Amino acid sequence: MNEAPRLLVAVAHPDDESFGCGSILARAAELGVESTVVCATRGEAGDCDPSTGVDPSDLAAVRERELRTAAGILGVDRVIVLDHRDSDMSGEPAPGALVAVDQDDLAAELQGIIDDVRPDVVVTLDAGDGHRDHAAIRDATLTAVRTAAHRPSRTYLSCLLRSAMDRWVDHLREVDRWGDYTALAELGTPDEEITTVIDVRHLLDVRRAAIHAHASQVSPFEALPTELADLFLTRDHLVRVEPPWTGGPVETDIVATTTRATKSAE
Repeated sequence: MNEAPRLLVAVAHPDDESFGCGSILARAAELGVESTVVCATRGEAGDCDPSTGVDPSDLAAVRERELRTAAGILGVDRVIVLDHRDSDMSGEPAPGALVAVDQDDLAAELQGIIDDVRPDVVVTLDAGDGHRDHAAIRDATLTAVRTAAHRPSRTYLSCLLRSAMDRWVDHLREVDRWGDYTALAELGTPDEEITTVIDVRHLLDVRRAAIHAHASQVSPFEALPTELADLFLTRDHLVRVEPPWTGGPVETDIVATTTRATKSAE
């Protein structure tokens, strides 16, 4: 007896699963892979699109609903939301904020989820946008996959490509020539470190539908020229960290198309 392979995607905020990992999840659904999203916060510190009329006190509940709706569009089988607070981009984190959580405790929380879900593949964020919550979930996830009783076959970072981020910063300079974008220098993962490139252009409509489900947020791709948005949305770029990459041709997928062994055979 065989069962579908399993994918676990660990993110920090509602919308990370769509803005960052949407095509990965849609591709998993396309291949019959069972997917779970674990989201560490409810994104209550995010900037809310004022046109939605959402009261800031309701934002956490609204964003969790949007997460679950978007996950359904992407074909996600299960969503797990943890009880940490959004840390915001800077400043002193509020009590309970994700970056204030002891890293060992956060890793242990994720380790328990890995042992429960028993994923074949784990994906988390590269934190290439500089967000401290993304770095926190990345570091805790990488610790968890190395210490869990269940060892996933492969672990990846979903990356923002350095060359694409450079072009994004160039675009910002063009549309706002008085802006100071020094702090945005060297965002993203260097192109030469990418191990895996997945062509997901055929999933673009699904990805955009999931992005639009986050109505309380302003999509980072919304104001970009089509050619630049396509750099982010039509190909997924990842780095394989477990097992370590040893070189060779880049991978073109992250989930096996064959079924896996049953739990009893593992």
